[in-house]
Formats: sequence, structure tokens, C-alpha cells
Amino acid sequence: MSNDNAHVESLFRTLKYVPAWPEKGFSTLEEARAWVKRFVNWYNEEHRHSGIRYVTPCQRHSGETRILLAQRKLVYEAVKELNPSRCSGAIRGV
Repeated sequence: MSNDNAHVESLFRTLKYVPAWPEKGFSTLEEARAWVKRFVNWYNEEHRHSGIRYVTPCQRHSGETRILLAQRKLVYEAVKELNPSRCSGAIRGV
């Protein structure tokens, strides 16, 4: 039986493969801490997560998700109306 934590492993994978990851590592502990601080800010404030319908965690926790998804749905519906042949089914993820 595995003691792995899937959520932490997912975060570490994102952390390790983000384009800004320093390939040569860090020279000092302070440099590593500063990088992780910037990463956490990006991860929570800018990075859109597929598991929460491509919004940021901050948007999700602040309650903005409902408004954002409603706006997104309007855009998708307008696009579908303009070019119905490109949209074969129901709008997903909104």
C-alpha cells in the first residue's frame, strides 16, 4: 500500500516542470525560498487549474468563479451561434 499523497505529488510535478524551474538548482537556501515564494504566488494567483474549470485557486476561494464561468458561457454561446458547425455538442466546463 502506498503512502503517497496525490495532491502533493501533483503540486510537486507542477513545480518541477514549470518553465521557470532552475535546471541547475539553487545556490543558496534564500534563493530557493524566494523562488518558491514566487512560484506559490503564480500557482495561486495566475495559474488556471483544470480541476477547477480553469480558474485560479484565488478566484475559486474568493467566490469569483460563478461570475467568471457565467461570462465564459456567454462567450462560448456567442461563438457557437456565429459558427455552429464548429461546436457539435453542449458547452462543457462552464
